[in-house]
Amino acid sequence: MRKNFGSKPALYPMPVLIVAAYDENGKANAMTAAWGGIVDTKLLGICLSASHKTTQNIFATGAYTVSMATVSTMVEADYLGITSGNKVADKLEKAGLHTSKSEFVNAPIIEEFPMTLECKLISYDESTGYMIGEIVNISADESILSENGSIDPAKLNPITFDPINHAYLPLGPAVGTAYQAGKKIQ
Repeated sequence: MRKNFGSKPALYPMPVLIVAAYDENGKANAMTAAWGGIVDTKLLGICLSASHKTTQNIFATGAYTVSMATVSTMVEADYLGITSGNKVADKLEKAGLHTSKSEFVNAPIIEEFPMTLECKLISYDESTGYMIGEIVNISADESILSENGSIDPAKLNPITFDPINHAYLPLGPAVGTAYQAGKKIQ
């Protein structure tokens, strides 16, 4: 037997994304977004209301960064989501976060978030708030790299958003190898 929940924005896992951008004066701001993901090989889509300070900054500069919240940055990520940059001008500083400028786009990298997608604005749909950005670069702190130099999800330790229960959940260990596990059925 199944239970119906109706039409809701529920998909697992749902990444906890930190979107950061400079305003026209070079001041960094960031917000948390939950509805986003990869839409093509180099494109990232996120739903962001035009009223957000960060969204306005993206419109002004045409660039932004997107990081994933981690277990160790969960409190800061939640704060960035519940505090408006339109009301608190120094919310990054209040959260104890530090930024540096991306080498590839005119946008801030938040140092405490170890993996960052550096993006150029491609389009924004005013009716839906859907923003598409081109991923120009991905940067990662060496602390989350595996021995072979790739990003290690266990070291990154990202969290996901549970939209039904309003909780943050860590990702678990690998349960199989992609493009190999299904061969057991062939």
